[in-house]
Amino acid sequence: MMAATRIKICGICRAEDATSAIDLGASAIGFVFWPGSPRSIEPARAREIAAYLPAHVTLVGVFVDQPAEYVEEIATYVPLGAVQLHGSESIEAFARVKQPLIKAVPVSDGFHPATIDELPSYVTVLLDAHDPIRRGGTGRTIDWSVAAAVARQRPTILSGGLTAGNVAEAIARVQPHMIDVSSGVECEPGRKDPDKLKEFFAAVAAA
Repeated sequence: MMAATRIKICGICRAEDATSAIDLGASAIGFVFWPGSPRSIEPARAREIAAYLPAHVTLVGVFVDQPAEYVEEIATYVPLGAVQLHGSESIEAFARVKQPLIKAVPVSDGFHPATIDELPSYVTVLLDAHDPIRRGGTGRTIDWSVAAAVARQRPTILSGGLTAGNVAEAIARVQPHMIDVSSGVECEPGRKDPDKLKEFFAAVAAA
């Protein structure tokens, strides 16, 4: 079953979760390489999982305020199809990274869509709930009207508290380039729930 909207399943720690997501129609798989996350994965394990995945699926590495040299090394080693920067790092520091860049932008009270104009046009924007501690996977939604304004400006990945129960409304209101889910399809951090995955993809397809 292929969903009409592209889907990224993030926080993958197990091969069976990756293959289940791909079988359901996931376009991208996210590996978190930040040690501070409960979904952190060792590069060697991510490389093992990646070896079994089809070439058409984009492997995304998530990093938080880690050195550009380290990001470059992991991006080649795994290998990654895109790099997601989820901290306070500057895009300019990652100019040598060959993979496409995704920049997570926290949406909190007072956020203005014009803030996005500060990012280079070649960077894909990912909107997520503001959490300076956990850096994603919080289960909290963001203001979809703000997200819709950003999505009208440039390709946008929508994240933040998406579940089978709300993703259809989120897609209708925001019309994002892609949606990104982690905690909304889990039974515990780093372990995806097969039933929640199926329900999520079905809800996206219905949207």
